[in-house]
Amino acid sequence: MPMPFQKASEWIDAENAQDPNIEIEQNIEYPKELLYSNRMYERLMQFEPNASEEVQIASKAQHICRWKVARETYPMDRIGYLKWRENLKKFHAKTTATILEKAGYTDEFIARVSFLIEKKSLKKDAETQLLEDVICLVFLEYYLEAFVQKHDEEKLKNIIKKTWDKMSDKGHQEALKINYSEDNLHLIKASLGL
Repeated sequence: MPMPFQKASEWIDAENAQDPNIEIEQNIEYPKELLYSNRMYERLMQFEPNASEEVQIASKAQHICRWKVARETYPMDRIGYLKWRENLKKFHAKTTATILEKAGYTDEFIARVSFLIEKKSLKKDAETQLLEDVICLVFLEYYLEAFVQKHDEEKLKNIIKKTWDKMSDKGHQEALKINYSEDNLHLIKASLGL
Protein backbone atom coordinates (compact mmCIF):
# COMPACT_ATOMS: atom_id res chain seq x y z
CA MET A 1 0.00 0.00 0.00
CA PRO A 2 1.46 3.40 -0.92
CA MET A 3 2.59 5.53 2.02
CA PRO A 4 0.14 8.48 1.59
CA PHE A 5 -2.76 6.00 1.51
CA GLN A 6 -1.64 4.44 4.79
CA LYS A 7 -1.37 7.85 6.44
CA ALA A 8 -4.68 9.12 5.05
CA SER A 9 -6.46 5.91 6.15
CA GLU A 10 -5.09 6.15 9.67
CA TRP A 11 -6.07 9.82 9.94
CA ILE A 12 -9.60 9.18 8.62
CA ASP A 13 -9.95 6.34 11.15
CA ALA A 14 -8.63 8.59 13.93
CA GLU A 15 -11.25 11.24 13.09
CA ASN A 16 -14.08 8.69 12.95
CA ALA A 17 -12.90 7.07 16.18
CA GLN A 18 -13.92 10.28 17.98
CA ASP A 19 -17.61 9.66 17.27
CA PRO A 20 -19.41 9.75 20.64
CA ASN A 21 -22.20 7.55 19.20
CA ILE A 22 -21.61 3.85 19.82
CA GLU A 23 -22.78 0.86 17.81
CA ILE A 24 -22.41 -2.75 18.90
CA GLU A 25 -21.19 -5.37 16.44
CA GLN A 26 -20.72 -8.95 17.69
CA ASN A 27 -20.71 -7.77 21.32
CA ILE A 28 -17.96 -5.19 20.69
CA GLU A 29 -18.58 -1.44 21.00
CA TYR A 30 -17.39 0.75 18.12
CA PRO A 31 -17.66 4.48 17.41
CA LYS A 32 -20.54 4.51 14.93
CA GLU A 33 -18.80 6.25 12.02
CA LEU A 34 -15.62 4.21 12.41
CA LEU A 35 -17.67 1.03 12.06
CA TYR A 36 -19.50 2.50 9.04
CA SER A 37 -16.18 3.47 7.43
CA ASN A 38 -14.78 -0.03 7.93
CA ARG A 39 -17.95 -1.60 6.50
CA MET A 40 -17.78 0.68 3.46
CA TYR A 41 -14.14 -0.12 2.75
CA GLU A 42 -14.56 -3.88 3.26
CA ARG A 43 -17.64 -3.99 1.03
CA LEU A 44 -15.87 -1.97 -1.68
CA MET A 45 -12.90 -4.36 -1.70
CA GLN A 46 -15.23 -7.38 -1.94
CA PHE A 47 -17.37 -5.80 -4.65
CA GLU A 48 -14.59 -4.21 -6.72
CA PRO A 49 -11.11 -5.35 -5.59
CA ASN A 50 -9.44 -3.21 -8.30
CA ALA A 51 -11.11 0.03 -7.19
CA SER A 52 -8.89 3.09 -7.61
CA GLU A 53 -7.20 4.69 -4.62
CA GLU A 54 -9.55 7.67 -4.99
CA VAL A 55 -12.62 5.43 -4.58
CA GLN A 56 -11.00 3.56 -1.69
CA ILE A 57 -10.45 6.80 0.22
CA ALA A 58 -13.91 8.12 -0.69
CA SER A 59 -15.45 4.91 0.67
CA LYS A 60 -13.62 5.28 3.99
CA ALA A 61 -14.44 8.99 4.30
CA GLN A 62 -18.07 8.83 3.12
CA HIS A 63 -19.42 9.80 6.57
CA ILE A 64 -16.29 11.31 8.15
CA CYS A 65 -17.18 13.21 11.36
CA ARG A 66 -20.88 13.05 10.42
CA TRP A 67 -21.99 13.63 14.02
CA LYS A 68 -20.57 17.17 13.87
CA VAL A 69 -23.39 18.29 11.54
CA ALA A 70 -26.54 17.39 13.47
CA ARG A 71 -29.81 16.81 11.61
CA GLU A 72 -31.60 18.81 14.34
CA THR A 73 -29.78 21.98 13.29
CA TYR A 74 -31.90 22.06 10.10
CA PRO A 75 -35.70 22.36 9.75
CA MET A 76 -37.33 18.96 10.38
CA ASP A 77 -39.04 18.80 6.98
CA ARG A 78 -38.14 17.49 3.51
CA ILE A 79 -36.42 20.74 2.46
CA GLY A 80 -34.42 20.81 5.71
CA TYR A 81 -33.45 17.18 5.21
CA LEU A 82 -32.21 17.76 1.65
CA LYS A 83 -30.25 20.86 2.71
CA TRP A 84 -28.66 18.89 5.56
CA ARG A 85 -27.66 16.08 3.16
CA GLU A 86 -26.20 18.55 0.66
CA ASN A 87 -24.18 20.35 3.31
CA LEU A 88 -23.01 17.04 4.78
CA LYS A 89 -21.49 16.02 1.43
CA LYS A 90 -19.55 19.29 1.26
CA PHE A 91 -18.46 18.92 4.89
CA HIS A 92 -17.24 15.33 4.32
CA ALA A 93 -15.39 16.36 1.16
CA LYS A 94 -13.71 19.35 2.85
CA THR A 95 -12.73 17.38 5.97
CA THR A 96 -11.22 14.66 3.75
CA ALA A 97 -9.44 17.17 1.50
CA THR A 98 -7.62 18.61 4.56
CA ILE A 99 -6.40 15.12 5.51
CA LEU A 100 -5.32 14.28 1.95
CA GLU A 101 -3.40 17.52 1.64
CA LYS A 102 -1.56 16.72 4.87
CA ALA A 103 -0.82 13.17 3.58
CA GLY A 104 0.85 14.65 0.48
CA TYR A 105 -1.69 13.97 -2.28
CA THR A 106 -1.86 16.16 -5.40
CA ASP A 107 -4.59 18.77 -5.92
CA GLU A 108 -5.92 16.68 -8.80
CA PHE A 109 -6.24 13.57 -6.61
CA ILE A 110 -7.94 15.56 -3.83
CA ALA A 111 -10.39 17.14 -6.30
CA ARG A 112 -11.32 13.69 -7.60
CA VAL A 113 -11.97 12.32 -4.10
CA SER A 114 -14.12 15.38 -3.32
CA PHE A 115 -16.05 14.84 -6.58
CA LEU A 116 -16.76 11.24 -5.51
CA ILE A 117 -17.73 12.06 -1.92
CA GLU A 118 -20.13 14.70 -3.23
CA LYS A 119 -21.58 11.96 -5.48
CA LYS A 120 -21.40 14.07 -8.62
CA SER A 121 -22.50 12.66 -12.00
CA LEU A 122 -24.28 9.65 -10.54
CA LYS A 123 -25.23 7.16 -13.31
CA LYS A 124 -22.75 8.95 -15.65
CA ASP A 125 -19.43 8.60 -13.81
CA ALA A 126 -18.45 4.95 -13.30
CA GLU A 127 -16.61 5.56 -10.03
CA THR A 128 -19.41 7.67 -8.53
CA GLN A 129 -21.76 4.84 -9.45
CA LEU A 130 -19.42 2.28 -7.87
CA LEU A 131 -19.36 4.28 -4.64
CA GLU A 132 -23.16 4.61 -4.69
CA ASP A 133 -23.52 0.85 -5.18
CA VAL A 134 -21.32 0.25 -2.13
CA ILE A 135 -23.29 2.79 -0.05
CA CYS A 136 -26.55 1.01 -0.98
CA LEU A 137 -25.12 -2.46 -0.31
CA VAL A 138 -23.86 -1.41 3.12
CA PHE A 139 -27.25 0.13 3.89
CA LEU A 140 -29.14 -3.01 2.86
CA GLU A 141 -26.82 -5.36 4.72
CA TYR A 142 -26.31 -3.47 7.98
CA TYR A 143 -28.84 -0.66 8.36
CA LEU A 144 -32.11 -1.80 6.76
CA GLU A 145 -33.17 -3.62 9.94
CA ALA A 146 -33.09 -0.36 11.97
CA PHE A 147 -35.37 1.27 9.36
CA VAL A 148 -37.74 -1.71 9.51
CA GLN A 149 -38.18 -1.08 13.25
CA LYS A 150 -39.00 2.61 12.69
CA HIS A 151 -41.23 2.85 9.61
CA ASP A 152 -44.45 1.40 8.25
CA GLU A 153 -44.45 -0.97 5.28
CA GLU A 154 -45.36 1.63 2.64
CA LYS A 155 -42.54 3.95 3.70
CA LEU A 156 -40.11 1.00 3.77
CA LYS A 157 -41.11 -0.09 0.27
CA ASN A 158 -40.47 3.46 -0.92
CA ILE A 159 -37.01 3.55 0.76
CA ILE A 160 -36.06 0.19 -0.79
CA LYS A 161 -37.31 1.21 -4.23
CA LYS A 162 -35.33 4.50 -4.10
CA THR A 163 -32.22 2.62 -2.94
CA TRP A 164 -32.62 0.11 -5.77
CA ASP A 165 -33.07 2.86 -8.38
CA LYS A 166 -29.69 4.37 -7.43
CA MET A 167 -27.83 1.10 -8.07
CA SER A 168 -26.30 -0.46 -11.18
CA ASP A 169 -27.21 -3.93 -12.49
CA LYS A 170 -24.05 -5.30 -10.90
CA GLY A 171 -25.11 -3.71 -7.61
CA HIS A 172 -28.55 -5.33 -7.91
CA GLN A 173 -27.01 -8.77 -8.41
CA GLU A 174 -24.80 -8.28 -5.34
CA ALA A 175 -27.71 -6.98 -3.24
CA LEU A 176 -29.69 -10.16 -3.88
CA LYS A 177 -26.80 -12.25 -2.46
CA ILE A 178 -26.97 -10.56 0.97
CA ASN A 179 -28.11 -12.82 3.79
CA TYR A 180 -31.34 -11.03 4.82
CA SER A 181 -33.83 -12.15 7.43
CA GLU A 182 -36.80 -13.94 5.86
CA ASP A 183 -39.07 -10.95 6.59
CA ASN A 184 -36.67 -8.44 5.06
CA LEU A 185 -36.13 -10.56 1.94
CA HIS A 186 -39.90 -10.77 1.53
CA LEU A 187 -40.15 -6.97 2.00
CA ILE A 188 -37.44 -6.32 -0.61
CA LYS A 189 -39.04 -8.63 -3.15
CA ALA A 190 -42.46 -7.07 -2.52
CA SER A 191 -40.99 -3.56 -2.93
CA LEU A 192 -39.40 -4.47 -6.25
CA GLY A 193 -42.20 -6.67 -7.57
CA LEU A 194 -39.90 -9.70 -7.76
